[in-house]
Amino acid sequence: MYRKIKSFITDFLKSDTNKVLIIDGARQIGKSYIIREVGNELFENYVEINLLEDSLNNRYFENTKNTSDFYLQLSMIAGKKLKEKENTLIFLDEIQAYPHLLTLLKFLNQDNRFTYIASGSLLGVTLSQTSSIPMGSIEVKHMYPMDFEEFLIANNFGEFAISVLKEKFAKRESLDENIHNNLLTLFKKYLLSGGLPDAVKTFIETNNIVKVRAIQNQIHEYYGMDASKYDLEKKLKIKRIFDMIPSSLENKKKRIIVQDIENKKGKRFSNYQEEFDYLINAGIALEVKAISTPVFPLDENSGKNLLKLYLNDVGILSSILYENNIRAILDSENSVNLGTVYEAVVAQELKAHGKSLFYYDNKAKGEVDFLINDYDSLSVLPIEIKSGKDYYIHSALNSFLQNKDYNVSRAIVFSNERKIFTDENGITYMPIYFVSFM
Repeated sequence: MYRKIKSFITDFLKSDTNKVLIIDGARQIGKSYIIREVGNELFENYVEINLLEDSLNNRYFENTKNTSDFYLQLSMIAGKKLKEKENTLIFLDEIQAYPHLLTLLKFLNQDNRFTYIASGSLLGVTLSQTSSIPMGSIEVKHMYPMDFEEFLIANNFGEFAISVLKEKFAKRESLDENIHNNLLTLFKKYLLSGGLPDAVKTFIETNNIVKVRAIQNQIHEYYGMDASKYDLEKKLKIKRIFDMIPSSLENKKKRIIVQDIENKKGKRFSNYQEEFDYLINAGIALEVKAISTPVFPLDENSGKNLLKLYLNDVGILSSILYENNIRAILDSENSVNLGTVYEAVVAQELKAHGKSLFYYDNKAKGEVDFLINDYDSLSVLPIEIKSGKDYYIHSALNSFLQNKDYNVSRAIVFSNERKIFTDENGITYMPIYFVSFM
């Protein structure tokens, strides 16, 4: 399947950089697949070593402390494929299994014998807890599940059609009704399938929601239990917080209630800092930080004590909320509030496009779903998500825009409606699928 990150990996490996590229991201999002594809296309000799498998079986690289030891072990596995740097790529998959190899990468790269690339599923956790990471010698690129544009391409949506959509988005023009309805249907199917490649592939090939849900449920369960570096007590807390995410998103405030984690009064966010950091750094949860003073840049005014967490894949969320009932999403049942999945998919899209996520929290004036830094105007861009017909009702957003201290001149409301227009308060209303082109 087409992945945008492929061109980045290709250009990096073709460049004359003196760094090693590491692709970071949650499990089952396609990291190994896309690196393998690029590696086999660009290099005559491609060597792949899964270090997690090695740590569970042969442990060849467990005690590898220097380049000589590494070359010796490598030659035992792939001696015939080890040629020159220009035609030999060594792919170290699941490198977090051996943190000492992250340090060794610097010296392997300086030795200039082969070309290297690595990936890690829990790399964010490893990097945050390892003091000897050679940051000047590596470049970490984060990868996410397939976004909506990649989902469209997987569904045979052509390159020309995509370019037309991007042009319409850039010019703030509405689509024809038939095209809008077709795109909205595909978007709702994306809410069902999500962006995990195995789930998308199964969805397209079989149109069997039961099989898709089985894949999503298995990966969701795996995410919840995959805290292998921690003791049992901390694992249980991590899983408890992870399991709380869907139900917390259904609440009005959509925040994790810290006292509910262990049902103990007096607990604070700081008591679970490591557990929250694990979920975020592992890439299986997306954080949205609270902002009460929304002044650019947002990073300087955020706090972690009022944190929202979204699952990294909207397909997993819709599976938990609606199981095999596809009508709730495809037919937009009036009795079902789709606000949760709509917010989740926007969080997923914005994060995949490199945005840091915040939300506006004010006891007197309410909340705004998302805030992002607008670097063009050096201000804040508020974003509101609406799943129903009342998309023009947003008192908190109105109050936000009327506050002159915030210096905010425009906002976006995403909904199911086709027409794009800007009202007198600078609010642009867009169809929800256009979030893919932000």
